[in-house]
Amino acid sequence: MKKLLAGLLLTGSCLTGFSQEKGKFEFGINAGYNLATATSGTKTNSSYRSGIAIGAFGDYFIANDWSIKVKLTYDQKGWDKGFILNTNNGQSYVTNYRMDYLSIPVMASWHFGRKRNWYLHGGPYVGVLLNSNETTFNEDLKEYTNSTDVGLDVGIGVKIPIGKKAKILFELDGQSGFTNVFNNNTQSTDAKHSRTSFNTGLVFDL
Repeated sequence: MKKLLAGLLLTGSCLTGFSQEKGKFEFGINAGYNLATATSGTKTNSSYRSGIAIGAFGDYFIANDWSIKVKLTYDQKGWDKGFILNTNNGQSYVTNYRMDYLSIPVMASWHFGRKRNWYLHGGPYVGVLLNSNETTFNEDLKEYTNSTDVGLDVGIGVKIPIGKKAKILFELDGQSGFTNVFNNNTQSTDAKHSRTSFNTGLVFDL
């Protein structure tokens, strides 16, 4: 009986360790806190916009430790203490930029650790502009802002089981834009989005 019990415990341990298998699909929802800014050449704006990220994702396992993840996220980006030119008098004013996007990253995820609960993900993303404005004159800048933001998304996270088919997620995710934020930028270098997001959420096995 003791040998049989030990065998059952060992089998259960193996099943737990290899619960993420090829062909498995996971669905998740998450919410997070964004810190967003902009880069211009080698310089990064030191004043960040605080925002939110709310989204959902699907994760399909193509191997026991590799999956393809697709996310759909409402992303608040922009930066504080930027400058805007008043064309009426030629003067520049300090302002805060507010850009919101619907971001769609498509990433490869590598799952590691004893039970493969940890993961690293990375891949391209496309952000579709929802709105764009500045706070000093309350100007709508959507017509001056590129309608898409393309860049690289990378992150690390952990999924902790809280039930047979449910896990809680903690994630650090970052995006770096490749495209110019504005479509008529008169500066010698482009302004590109950069944002870091601290996320938590729930993951369900389907």
